[in-house]
Amino acid sequence: MQTESLGGYLKNRRDRVTPDDVGLRTYGTARRVPGLRREELAQLAGVSAGYYTRLEQGQAGTASQQVLDALAGVLRLDPTETAHLHNLARQGGSRGGPRLVRPRPERPHQRVLTLLDALGEANPAVVLGRRGDILAWNRTGHALVAEHLDFDAPQDPARRPSVPRMFFLDPLARELHRNWDELARIHVAYLRLTAGRYPTDGRLAELIGELTMRSAEFATLWAKGDVADCTVGRMSLQHPTVGGVDVDYQVWLQPESPDHRLELYTPADTASADALRLLAAQVAGAGDERREPASAGPAAAEEEAVL
Repeated sequence: MQTESLGGYLKNRRDRVTPDDVGLRTYGTARRVPGLRREELAQLAGVSAGYYTRLEQGQAGTASQQVLDALAGVLRLDPTETAHLHNLARQGGSRGGPRLVRPRPERPHQRVLTLLDALGEANPAVVLGRRGDILAWNRTGHALVAEHLDFDAPQDPARRPSVPRMFFLDPLARELHRNWDELARIHVAYLRLTAGRYPTDGRLAELIGELTMRSAEFATLWAKGDVADCTVGRMSLQHPTVGGVDVDYQVWLQPESPDHRLELYTPADTASADALRLLAAQVAGAGDERREPASAGPAAAEEEAVL
């Protein structure tokens, strides 16, 4: 799976901005492009048409922050999309993209595991890695989002559940989410943002390639080029055990392991609060066994080997 290029992203965004969006008058002339022409974007951004063409073709080297910000303004990018533009620019202009490496499997930081343990079972929670792998969860979090999977699976890197794979390749996960379409768009947009942050991550490139090949829906969403962060939102679930439940998710970033996110789920209404209490009671009633925090020292830097 080839990584996304700065030029490809610029063209994708350029195609989405019409002359009317930026106040250009076209005088009824026929247009052969869906959005702005290169010359129009260059003029509005204050750069030469030749330079912008070379930039889009990957032949202009590294663009300055001022140029990128000017282009982002014309293309009407939000802060997350602008950050993605800068991430792509830092990769350089090579058409081949950066050289991929294969990082060692991720390990959650011990402090995150301790915090997860301290939450108990009243609040469902999941620890997510860089690529959306589930690195740990409490029993209520497991019961809420993937009770059909083995609770101990996150402890084994070879069996770890992958949220992107579950979303697009697991029929049970799809049936769980009543707002699957909305969440699927968010997952793909966040995966693109992550790919821009970590362009050399071979495991991430493999995941994107696998989903593109195995899921037509993922491929369609990926081709749209959307970019978004994923920090808060709502999941509307049709849970096989407790029925309909709406939960708000919020992500807590981990300063000592910034690639990892602690995702907490809270009820969106009274009925959902009752459903979560029932789920927690069922988890408690299943036995007194509790997950011991996995043995993990401070998160080591991922060892990389060239693919």
